[in-house]
Amino acid sequence: MNDQLERLNRLPLRSNLRGLTPYGAPQLDVPILLNVNENTHGVPADVQAAITEAVTEAAAGLNRYPDREFSELREALAEYLGHGLNPTNIWAANGSNEVLQQILQAFGGPGRKALGFPPTYSMYPLLASGTDTEYIVGQRAEGYGLSAESAALQVKELQPNIVFLCSPNNPTGTGLGLDVVEAVYSAGEASQTIVIVDEAYHEFAHDGTPSALTLLPGRERLIVTRTMSKAFALAGARLGYMAAAPEVTDALRLVRLPYHLSAVTQATALAALRHREALMADVEDIKKQRDRIVEELTRMGLTPAASDSNYVFFGGLDRPHAVWQELLDAGVLIRDVGIPGHLRVTAGTESETTAFLTSLESILASQAKLPA
Repeated sequence: MNDQLERLNRLPLRSNLRGLTPYGAPQLDVPILLNVNENTHGVPADVQAAITEAVTEAAAGLNRYPDREFSELREALAEYLGHGLNPTNIWAANGSNEVLQQILQAFGGPGRKALGFPPTYSMYPLLASGTDTEYIVGQRAEGYGLSAESAALQVKELQPNIVFLCSPNNPTGTGLGLDVVEAVYSAGEASQTIVIVDEAYHEFAHDGTPSALTLLPGRERLIVTRTMSKAFALAGARLGYMAAAPEVTDALRLVRLPYHLSAVTQATALAALRHREALMADVEDIKKQRDRIVEELTRMGLTPAASDSNYVFFGGLDRPHAVWQELLDAGVLIRDVGIPGHLRVTAGTESETTAFLTSLESILASQAKLPA
């Protein structure tokens, strides 16, 4: 690795990229993978068949470029989101990360700043670096909360060009009140701040949890991003999207690559949207397993955060990395997010969740017997 780093540093790399490491969780071959918040239920057989049929049909025209405007997909996504949205409000790309990258390309760049509130999604600073946008670290309260008053004050003081609000937040799983979004948007009026609400996990939120989509009317600087990787079980298909004012989608057309969304990707996403009832049934099961994890971890004396996502962030561990390693040795891979005393686990199937809980309880019992 040192030799590889040395060879990299001999290249005329941009200075703000030197010393950075690529994003990525461990990809290990173990029986139970609960570390990257995938939908572990897989794609139901009837949805697989529909996708296969749609892709086969698209394959007949692969000698031609795809619909550059992905018009049918934008119409389907607008219908799925509701809230009075229409295709002019919708944009999509290869995963929500590419959507975020395009937003930074359009509204960030040299001499501009993006504000995030760690601990939060670790791609935000990497996307900022990739677009030569300065990343500013905001502050959260003890317990990792973020109030409307605190967030607005920081935006007024720092005057960022872009703000990332992750709700539910990754890795903590906690949702933001809409009052935070409203306060941040108002606070950014003078600096004309673009406010991104990253709702990648919104489908897993508790019933009745409002979406920032309700705030879009009259707020042309507000963007709500979503993904089909999680609830739709399409992490391998790479389809992310956003809703915003039509002028925002026009801005992204200035930076997108030509024909950036393949015909195969468009066909896959459309088939999944047509069969979303089957996929949403798995979402309800995942929510049950998430709530089960929270209940069981609490019983074990740990401190899980309230979660509106498909994962649980939990603390109360004296040696979190040792617990992570022992779980891995037992064939269960979860995520060490580098926060003292904490780990994060994806809510999987019932059997996967049982394996995690059983292994963790055994590990905690063994640790309790060790001399201090």
